[in-house]
Amino acid sequence: MKRTGLRKDICNFIAPSFVFCEPSFYSFSWKFRYNQQIPIGKVQQSNSFAFGFDSFIGLLQKNRKKKKKMECLDMNVLPESCVAVILSLTSPADACKSSLVSSTFQSASESDSVWERFLPSDYGEIVSKASDNLEFSSKKELYLLLCNPVLVADGKMSFKLERSTGRISYILSARELSITWSNDPMYWVWKSIPESRFAEVAELKTVSWLEIHGKIRSKTLTPNTRYGAYLLLKITDRAFGLDLIPSEISLEVGNGAKFTNTAYLRSQDSKKQRMEDLFYGNRKQMLKSRVIEGEDRVLSEREDGWMEIELGEFFNGEGDKAVKMSLMEVKGHQLKGGLIVEGIELRPKS
Repeated sequence: MKRTGLRKDICNFIAPSFVFCEPSFYSFSWKFRYNQQIPIGKVQQSNSFAFGFDSFIGLLQKNRKKKKKMECLDMNVLPESCVAVILSLTSPADACKSSLVSSTFQSASESDSVWERFLPSDYGEIVSKASDNLEFSSKKELYLLLCNPVLVADGKMSFKLERSTGRISYILSARELSITWSNDPMYWVWKSIPESRFAEVAELKTVSWLEIHGKIRSKTLTPNTRYGAYLLLKITDRAFGLDLIPSEISLEVGNGAKFTNTAYLRSQDSKKQRMEDLFYGNRKQMLKSRVIEGEDRVLSEREDGWMEIELGEFFNGEGDKAVKMSLMEVKGHQLKGGLIVEGIELRPKS
């Protein structure tokens, strides 16, 4: 079948977004506007879509011969397999909404061929490494299961999909991080607390050298997406020495530029803060001169009851690079304690 000259018609007809046109009670007519080109060759190589797509090509040729401008088309004439191709080029949210168009769209929006496109390429490995057995009867059901946090890697990491877009988030547990002296019970203690999604968290007893590092491969994240890295923690009532000097935070992707900044691990006790400023104000200024200049970021409260501080952000491209994150407070030399570390989260930014 000759495809030359048809690409423009196809692109003008098929797109992830569509506009309602000439509705009726028993049938729906829709007009698709150009938004994204279709990889025609790839579609035709798929046996599951071959019949539907060839039928659609024939329909385009018929309209071209009749010299009719293709403004609207009754969607009931499109085969379900062709509709599935269209929906697979949209988003999970759009695919769900499209089920209201017609029975053909409703059936296509449930097909495995559509939802497999929304799943990460390594979803099979994620399912096999899940701590709990994931039971599902369709790819859509699996997708919805993965929209809730799933523990993987022997329970040391948490995986989650963003429901509306399918973008990937990971949380590296404290056990997956490199924390200086964390195996010495004199400085750190590993414990289980009900508020954590992981079996263990790391609680700082007392130490003068605070150093936390995390690392993940960029290929495990969604490509062409901007990510933020966040340290998840709690400050206990017995916390001390954490904010006499700013901590230095950093993020580095591959061998590229290293992002650096500063952050304060402040407790939420304002009275305690005023007392420390009164007695240690001059010393704080002297200690602060030892660290790099930065924004002096502060903790923010999360919906899950934990606190977080952003370590940095980066754009995740197509390649596979090491993403390294860290928080260090090693220049004040004062004793500090009362910090509970749950992990580091990497999630897409809005």
